[in-house]
Amino acid sequence: MPDQPFPPEGAIAGSGAGGAMNLAAGEAATLDRPPSGLPGGPQSTGPAGAAPSAASAERPRSLWSDAWRDLRRNPVFVVSALIILFLLFISLWPSAIASGSPLECDLAKAQQGSAPGHPFGYDGQGCDVYTRTVYGARTSVMVGVCATLGVAVLGSVLGALAGFFGGPWDSFLSRITDIFFAIPVVLGGLVLLSVVTSNSVWPVIGFIVLLGWPQISRIARGAVITAQQNDYVQAARALGASNSRVLLRHIAPNAVAPVIVVATIALGTYIALEATLSYLGVGLKPPSVSWGIDISAASPYIRNAPHALLWPSGALALTVLAFIMLGDAVRDALDPKLR
Repeated sequence: MPDQPFPPEGAIAGSGAGGAMNLAAGEAATLDRPPSGLPGGPQSTGPAGAAPSAASAERPRSLWSDAWRDLRRNPVFVVSALIILFLLFISLWPSAIASGSPLECDLAKAQQGSAPGHPFGYDGQGCDVYTRTVYGARTSVMVGVCATLGVAVLGSVLGALAGFFGGPWDSFLSRITDIFFAIPVVLGGLVLLSVVTSNSVWPVIGFIVLLGWPQISRIARGAVITAQQNDYVQAARALGASNSRVLLRHIAPNAVAPVIVVATIALGTYIALEATLSYLGVGLKPPSVSWGIDISAASPYIRNAPHALLWPSGALALTVLAFIMLGDAVRDALDPKLR
């Protein structure tokens, strides 16, 4: 063994009570020091002093964060979202891309083709087709969005209550929805809206909400019944949570995804329904500007001026297709079974 120098006598003498107190103080300071890698303590580093890897610090993602990540990578969602954003923009500020008024018409230019400043030509009344097509987006988008919000709120509330409480309330709501499902939508619109004299969009929105809520109600009811079987709901009940807390905090966030998917797809359907009712003369009426009104007015002149029919029809078809594509992309992202 190599020669080890003996400690000096002072150090040996200090190993009595005073030395023991110093040793105990050092050990206490070591125990009070937070372990490395924990909050408040020295961070553990690698050989080169690197920080912990990002994978170890990454938090688990929720259903909504996973869905948003999938949506951003889906070209169908990106294209449909860009189209819808453009429609929302021209609905709020149509004068940004269309100068003039959609109600200014010149019979001398009736059924004429495209001209400088009027790329879509003129309709049978001499109105600029381009301007009316741009301004018609406002009515269609307003009807679709407001009707979808009304249908989603009314149907979700009624369906959630029926699925949560069950019993006589569930049976009564089921029979009511069966009655509404038995009413043909177009025929019901012809009957109900034919007696309305108002020229605003609200009667059409009210009619769509009246006949559209049963579908959302069935979806919400099924989603709530399924969510009630989960363990976290049973645990919340065992801990004494009230019915309102269980429904709003535990069931509703996990049952809203199917409602969002169905409502997004239905929005395009409601826009097409408004155009159909306006085409039949029971929806919006002149001087309102709507794609359905323009299609109805251009139908008799389809041989002489097909452009007056094709442009509003194309805008309507593109809008409905964009919302249906958006709904399909949202469904694929929110449904774990399709991953």
